[in-house]
Amino acid sequence: MKWPFLILAALLFITACGSGNTDYSPKPRGYFRINFPQRAYQDYVSANPFSFQYPKYAVMEKDSLSRPSGKLLNMQTLLNMQFPQFNATLHLSYETIPSRKIFDELIEDAHKFAFKHTVKATGIDEGVISYPDRKVYGIYYTIDGNAASSVQFFLTDSVKNYLRGALYFNSEPRLDSIQPVLDFVKQDVDVMIKSFKWK
Repeated sequence: MKWPFLILAALLFITACGSGNTDYSPKPRGYFRINFPQRAYQDYVSANPFSFQYPKYAVMEKDSLSRPSGKLLNMQTLLNMQFPQFNATLHLSYETIPSRKIFDELIEDAHKFAFKHTVKATGIDEGVISYPDRKVYGIYYTIDGNAASSVQFFLTDSVKNYLRGALYFNSEPRLDSIQPVLDFVKQDVDVMIKSFKWK
């Protein structure tokens, strides 16, 4: 009596294992569809000693956070260029340069801030920014990989003005999911830098 039951159970088990689609593979992880806005720019004009163009779909606001610790003690302006639809922020900080020593410290700080992402970054490239006709000089850091910030830069006239920028996404850094948005926002940062002027 046991054998027919065992044979029937074995046949059912074999049939269950062998039936159906044998070409199974798990579904890949999906991401939200991204609708990019039409590119359009406007002038940022304020009491600050600089101006530039920024996207109409971004929002400029003063940063309400306290001053950062470190050598940046003369910080005069902290601004955020918010990209609400992308959950991203370009943090901008402006400072006057009272001496050559402070200027050198600001340049070194910008370098340190960019390279502190080497733990997660797969590479960091430095590009020189130079617009002598407008006295705009600086360095643009492209940070590859799953680092918290993918773009950082500083702009200066090498005499009395210094502006630093850092782009952050307000989510866990996963390059494979933010890459299309990052490429889109990087073009807006490029427009900002190319249109930047000291007053």
